[in-house]
Amino acid sequence: MTATPAEVVTEVVGDRASLWDRQRELPRKVLRKLAAGSLLCPQVPAAYGGLGMTSAQAGEFTAHVGGLCGSLRSVLTSQGMVAWAIHRLGTQEQRDTYLPKLASGTLAGVAFSERHAGSDLSAMATEIRTDGAELVVRGEKTWVTGAAYADLLMVFGRGGVVLIPGSMVGVRIEPVPQPLGCRAAGHATVRLDDVRLPRTSRLGTGRRPLGMQITSALTYGRLSVAWGCVGILRACLAAAVSHARTRHQFGRALAEHQLVARHLAELLVAEQAATRVCEHASSCWDQARPQVVSAVVVAKHLAATNAMRGAASAVQVLASAGAHDDHVVARAFRDAKLMEIIEGSSEISQLLLAEHAITEWS
Repeated sequence: MTATPAEVVTEVVGDRASLWDRQRELPRKVLRKLAAGSLLCPQVPAAYGGLGMTSAQAGEFTAHVGGLCGSLRSVLTSQGMVAWAIHRLGTQEQRDTYLPKLASGTLAGVAFSERHAGSDLSAMATEIRTDGAELVVRGEKTWVTGAAYADLLMVFGRGGVVLIPGSMVGVRIEPVPQPLGCRAAGHATVRLDDVRLPRTSRLGTGRRPLGMQITSALTYGRLSVAWGCVGILRACLAAAVSHARTRHQFGRALAEHQLVARHLAELLVAEQAATRVCEHASSCWDQARPQVVSAVVVAKHLAATNAMRGAASAVQVLASAGAHDDHVVARAFRDAKLMEIIEGSSEISQLLLAEHAITEWS
């Protein structure tokens, strides 16, 4: 019997997530194995060698990965964003060239943020200019997830979006030395020193507005992050319940103490709420509903904030048993904090949702 994608990842990760987190590195042979099975971009259509998962199917798979290893889920999100952007925005030649590679072993990262352009991507200084038959790219990108492993980088800048091999002359990749969370996700600064590329490296025809291209890629990334937060909540809920049932204080299991039971109840509600909004957003995605962008922002905001509070509650329930870096709830606590920041901070999500509320409810 063929193993399911979830079973493959469970076997590959095993009990090694804490070790990878401490070492701040995912084994490349693990990433290659998963990438070769299209497990890092599961929504790539079967016509290009992918698994052709729906958003709902990929979401549950992403939650499973997120519950096992936040760093691996981060790489999955980044790879998926690149594949989605190429499928959605690329030319047919680019789809035919890159999607089979991404579904069979090539590793990719996507570069948005800069030192002075995080939430405000309109402030990007990275320049993509035309020079005869070539494109020249110059700039610096920060916190590029998966860049330390990437064969291919998708770089957003003034002048469009380009696909750059990680081995190109002029590309320098410098790992972030001490990330707070998702420590093995290969976060890096990418310096681009007059990198010269063929003009065919520009994603698509160059006619789409940069803002639309950014929104398209971010929408995929936000939904993937949201589902990853569901995984964080499920891992925290399982760990907290297990500990509360077996740890005894004052002659009773912790779960029988009302204040501890409250934490478990709130964790359950947080997981259920995050799951439902993610399911709704994926349904909007799969049915191509016009409200998909706002549904995804709701899912990302609620799932990320719930994951942060839920992880804090899980650490509280486990107390000293969970208060060391090797424990799943401690790792979840650190990883969840980053989820409130990446792909649009909680504050940016609230601003976007306020605009949506004004438009829809005026």
